[in-house]
Amino acid sequence: MSGGLDAHVVVRHAGVDAALRVADGEVVAVMGPSGAGKTTLLEAIAGLVRLDDGHVDVGGTRLADARRHIPPSRRSIGLLGQDALLFPHMTAAENIAFGARNSGQDRAESRRSAAMWLDRIGLPGLDARRPDELSGGQRQRIALARALAAAPRLLLLDEPFTSLDVEAAAQLREVVRDQRGSTTTVLVSHGILDAQALAGRLVILQSGRVVQDAAVADVLTSPATPFAAAVADSAR
Repeated sequence: MSGGLDAHVVVRHAGVDAALRVADGEVVAVMGPSGAGKTTLLEAIAGLVRLDDGHVDVGGTRLADARRHIPPSRRSIGLLGQDALLFPHMTAAENIAFGARNSGQDRAESRRSAAMWLDRIGLPGLDARRPDELSGGQRQRIALARALAAAPRLLLLDEPFTSLDVEAAAQLREVVRDQRGSTTTVLVSHGILDAQALAGRLVILQSGRVVQDAAVADVLTSPATPFAAAVADSAR
């Protein structure tokens, strides 16, 4: 197991003061209106934004507080957004192997890991393709495989399905679904389908604050805010 998340993120310039706990192996979805602070929350957990106050603990290790700031490269946290950000000069297999080497695997092990992940994400014949030879959905699956090959203690997903077509989004959800129970995951999404398909809990963020945190079904049946009510209505 990767270890759970215990975070209280305070970033004053962004108006964020939000607490988030995720159990080991749990998938938690975060939703909120535009400007609610969802991306800031993830970036602060990943180490891309410094805390003004609060803390970020992963697996019982303090990664950040008002005085401490462990660099992103040393946090063992995977972050994937709408843009795959693959290395353009590397093949699909080389991109995934790069992630595997970051987990301490040697070159031979990382090549085997890349082959395994290409098979798991349904792209076994595309190992030699470079990013510009792949579709958006294929690039996103490879980026997720690269993040998972690094064996992160925590996986942060910032609307990774938004720019994908229906089929590609479904394929990527399946990869995330397969990791439930083994990878602690926070998923920021703009659609309730992602939360219903992948998460056990749904956190509603508004104006930088957590206004509801409950099981997905409970949020949908008893929404606490107009935004949550609109989300519930969209699920009907």
